[in-house]
Formats: sequence, structure tokens, C-alpha cells
Amino acid sequence: MYRWQLSLAGAVLTAVFLIVLFPPFQIALLAPVALTPLLYALAQEPDGKHRFLWGWLCGFLYWVIVCHWIRDVLAAYGGLTGPLSWLAVVLFAAAKGLHMGVFAWLAGFVLNRSWAIPAVAALWTGIERTHGTLGFAWLTLGNAGIEMAAPLRAAPVFGVYGLSFIFTLLATGLTMVALRRDRRQLAWLLPLVLLYVLPVAGPTKAPEAQAAAIQTNIGADVKWTVEEKDRVVKRLSLLTLQEALDVAKPKPSLVLWPEAPAPFYYYDDAAFREQVTGAARLAGAPLLFAGVAYTAQKEPLNSAILLGPEGQLLGRYDKVNLVPFGEYIPGGFGWIQKISSEAGNYAPGTGPKVFITEGHTLGAFICYESAFPSYIRDFAKSGAEVLINLTNDGYFGHGIARQQHLQLVRMRAVENQRWVLRPANDGITASIDPAGRIWDSLPEYKLTSGRLRFGWNRTKTLYTQYGDWFAWLCLAAGLAGVVYTQLPSYRPAE
Repeated sequence: MYRWQLSLAGAVLTAVFLIVLFPPFQIALLAPVALTPLLYALAQEPDGKHRFLWGWLCGFLYWVIVCHWIRDVLAAYGGLTGPLSWLAVVLFAAAKGLHMGVFAWLAGFVLNRSWAIPAVAALWTGIERTHGTLGFAWLTLGNAGIEMAAPLRAAPVFGVYGLSFIFTLLATGLTMVALRRDRRQLAWLLPLVLLYVLPVAGPTKAPEAQAAAIQTNIGADVKWTVEEKDRVVKRLSLLTLQEALDVAKPKPSLVLWPEAPAPFYYYDDAAFREQVTGAARLAGAPLLFAGVAYTAQKEPLNSAILLGPEGQLLGRYDKVNLVPFGEYIPGGFGWIQKISSEAGNYAPGTGPKVFITEGHTLGAFICYESAFPSYIRDFAKSGAEVLINLTNDGYFGHGIARQQHLQLVRMRAVENQRWVLRPANDGITASIDPAGRIWDSLPEYKLTSGRLRFGWNRTKTLYTQYGDWFAWLCLAAGLAGVVYTQLPSYRPAE
């Protein structure tokens, strides 16, 4: 087989393996071997430019398939039709593939060393950490381990990147076997037995509280008039009271409305403010909902607003990590229409905020922010006893992005050992325990309500306290290993 054929096969096969790790396939058992085909090919490719090309191709294929739903969203809500919607996705995947290209280029320098196994794992983990910093963050390799009990023990210590490191260690070890390298190199895998020293991730006690969750099921294409808005809010208020005051159920600790594509202007709309204040007061429980606020410069803010059981305003959190094309248009993409109906780009908030109510603390983050591990842990580090992800996945339609999004937030629960409550506009509304398991959920695509059981927890994991130190250390160590391979070696004259 020619070298280019081997490289092409390795790039394509690894892309396929990575794709099927996640919804809708979820063949997670392939996670420890997913990178092996590419690494095997890279070990036999001396040209750095070629390694970068094959790595980029692998990354491009991965992103264009896993996130193909972006095309549907842009076609339905971004004003793009036909080839233009596909062009946007191709450009997106081409940019995201650069991360994999850089990894493949750098990995080639260390694959022929006796310490290749930890070096390659460090490079992968460190470069993976840059996705959120340098652009769009979504599924990382470690997310595939959400159902794997042993690797999941690493999440409260190292975050999702600890799982990525473990899977890459194993894939590189298999590569060394396939290359018939010295078996002593596999000793780098022995520390993995220490996983069983770490505690099993999960709740220490059964959930002692309940939240009344309202699934609003509001379509993105609703034509809003004053009458329609009043009708919707009255319907939601009535559903809230029916659920919160149900004598057959315990009194809820919280009432949750999701992020929804509706003109909920608490500060500027007196009628809406009166209705939602009345709902909180009659329910007799704190009410958390998403709405639009404005900066002093009249820029819109995507906000989570908490009212107390007397209807009083307790606080507001403004979303920091905005959705590209959904809440703002990145530079150079002015030909794409912003999905949100608000005029102008949204402004980002100033940082995480913890709400205090009824003697407890909670942290509310909005939609896509669940893709940022280091940001979500800031809520728990600041004292949040429970995490709440207000989200609107209605723009995803009935596609796989809904399950992918849920998989992200499940890992955030494990990393911080917190219950996560997830009220969603049309689903998937769910409560998630500190082991990443779904306890309660509501049926999708319908207006409904129900209870989400949860618990309060103040304990802080090592990941909560110290964040992504491990991933950044991996990046530094991996790059140092590459630099070391380029240092001139001294050979005494014979």
C-alpha cells in the first residue's frame, strides 16, 4: 500500500470512529481505539506538511458530520438556502479541522520515541482544550465516556479532559503494538490502574428536593402580537400553578421556565412583569426564567432572572458565552442572518453569578454554555449547590444535536458532583445526578410540566476548585516534548 493510501485510510477511519462515538450511534466502546488508525499512519509519514493535511482531513470529516445539523438550523432560521447553507457548514468544518491538523503535525515528532504514549496523549488533550478558547466548543473525545464507570472517576479530578487523556493513552498504546514497538513502552499504561483508587462518581444520598419544570414548547416561527404574548404567558402561568400547587406532590423548592423564543421583557414590559410576578407569588416558590434585558447602550442580553416566593426580584445572570450565528455574527460572516429575532448582536455578560434563595444557592447558565467545562465549574466554585441549564433546543428541530447537547451537560454534572436541572423549551427537559445519569425527564415536543428531583451539595471537587490545570499542563508538556525532539543531539566522535 502506498503511503498516501495508508494515510487516507487512517484519516477516514479515525474520523468514522470519532463520529460513531456520539449520538445518534453512541458506540462508546470505540473511544479507546478511535485515534489508532490515524496515529498508525502518522508514525509512517515523515513529512510534516502531509501529516497536517491528513490530520486536517480527519478533523474536517468529523466536524462536518457531527455538526451537520448546523446546515438545517441556518437554512431554517439563518436566511440561507441551498448551497449557501452547505457552504457555511463546510467553512465551519474547515476551520475546526485545523486543530486536528496541528495535532497530527506535532504528534509525528514524538511517535518514534519511547515516551510516545504519554506525549501523544498530552498533545491531544492540550490541543483539545483550545477548542473553547479559540472558537466553537462542542463534543470532546472524553464526552464519549459518560457511561463508562472507570474512566468517569477521573472527571471530578481532571474534568472531561482527563477522560480524553485516558482514551488517547490507550489508542497510542494500541498503535505501539501495531507498530511492533518494544513492549516495555506499554508500561506507560500501568498508572491507569490508579483509576480504581478514585471514588466512584455519583450522589452520596437520594434527592431530597423537587423542582416544578414547565416545558413551554414555543415555536421559533410564532408571530408575536400583544394578544399572542398575553395568551402564552397566561397559559404558562396557569400550568405553573397547576404543577406547583398539586396537592398530590410535595411543595417544590423551585419553579423553572426554560429559555424560549418569546418576547419576555421583564424590565421593559409591565404586563409581563405583573403576570410572572403573580405566578411566583401564587406558586409560593422561587421562579427562575429566561428573558431579554438590555445594557446601558441598549444592547440585548440573554438573561436568567430569579424571582422570590413573594414575587420579588432576587437577581439576574447575563449569558457570557454566546452562540455564533445564534446571538451574534462572527466577523466575515455578514452574509448569514442571525437566528435570534433581536435587533443587533447580543452583548455578553460579565461572568458567572450565584443566586441565593430560601437558604440555598444555585447557579443558572444558558443553553450552549454547557459546552464550556471551565466556565460551568465557576458556578460551583462560587458556591452553587445545584446547577440549572436553561435551554432552547427548538432550533435543532428533531435532529441529533439535542442528544449531543444533553451529553455535554451530563458531563458537567459529573465534573462538579452537582445535580443539574435542565428545563428545555421543547425538550429534553431532565434532572441529571452527579454521576451523569438522568433521573427524571419530560416527553419532548409538547407543552407540559412535571417534577425534577434533585439534591443540594456544597462539596467542591478538585476539578471545581482548580479547573483545567491538567489540560493546560498537558499542552505545555506535549509541546515541550516536541521541542525536545528537535534539539541537536551530541554524538562523540569514534
